[in-house]
Amino acid sequence: MNFKRWIALVIAAIVIVVSIGFQAVSSLASANWSEFAGGGSQTGGMEGIEEEELQAGDGSGNTIAVLDLQGVIQDTGEGSLFDAGGYNHQEFLHMLEQAGSSNDVDGIILKVNTPGGGVVESAEIHDAIVSVQEEHEKPVYITMGNQAASGGYYIAAPADKIVAHPATITGSIGVIMQSINYSELADNIGIEENSITSGEFKDIMSPGTEMTEEDEAILQSIVDDMYDDFVQVIVDGRGINEEEVREIGDGRIYTGEQARDLNLIDELGTMDDTIAFMEEEQDLEGARVVQYGAGFSVNSFVGAGARSLFVQDAELLGIKELLTTSNSPRAMYLYTD
Repeated sequence: MNFKRWIALVIAAIVIVVSIGFQAVSSLASANWSEFAGGGSQTGGMEGIEEEELQAGDGSGNTIAVLDLQGVIQDTGEGSLFDAGGYNHQEFLHMLEQAGSSNDVDGIILKVNTPGGGVVESAEIHDAIVSVQEEHEKPVYITMGNQAASGGYYIAAPADKIVAHPATITGSIGVIMQSINYSELADNIGIEENSITSGEFKDIMSPGTEMTEEDEAILQSIVDDMYDDFVQVIVDGRGINEEEVREIGDGRIYTGEQARDLNLIDELGTMDDTIAFMEEEQDLEGARVVQYGAGFSVNSFVGAGARSLFVQDAELLGIKELLTTSNSPRAMYLYTD
């Protein structure tokens, strides 16, 4: 490793230590940090959420809240130093719940740009959307970006209206579970894996053990159960009969235009079109439109600085991936290209 890399690593270590200290302070005085931020207005009664006005409105008193869902849908816990700015699952759920329960919000638009993600996380967002619709009686519209595939479509299915660009990649209805098996390679180079388990299937899908037919049957039953749930979500949300959903839901992707022809979405259009649709269809003409975002935090502030320092250093940017990625296989509603 050259001298420049060593200097970068030392600076990274210092920034991480300073960040930890700042996080400890901010956790004790978060309210003061929010006041210090000043970059956007705090939403009334919504702790930790800021809003940016996208459309001033005409004074009618109606408000549409816009929430961004960008990136892989997975709950990685509290954002790390280098994470800040990416998708934060608990933060998104909090904003959605707050927008749903707020007396100041009349409708919600979700800007979705994701290849999908975790089965559980996708279900949590889906259920939160249904809760907003049923418990708070508020419309939820979806506007799709470059992609809203697999889990991205799962969460969109219950929406009152789905709008996509003609070139949006959506669909990919299905479940995937993957792992790497290196048992043959290990045999060839003389590596032996030893496992002590309480049952014969405890090490199922272990990368060092060849999968048996029984293993595959067990895992396939899990995938099938999750796929059945996906199908039912579309049946309930889109009103398409189950047989048709299973026919089009074989994992393939669709463009926005193809999805409209299959009744997977309602309209082709942009974010502005989606706002116009909601204003007209939900009697919210002249509404004020606000973008919700996470409130200021020291972690996000320091993290942004750290990322700008090391954005071109692949070794440093890979630290988080190496430390947090689990080797355990998991079922995903995920489009992998």
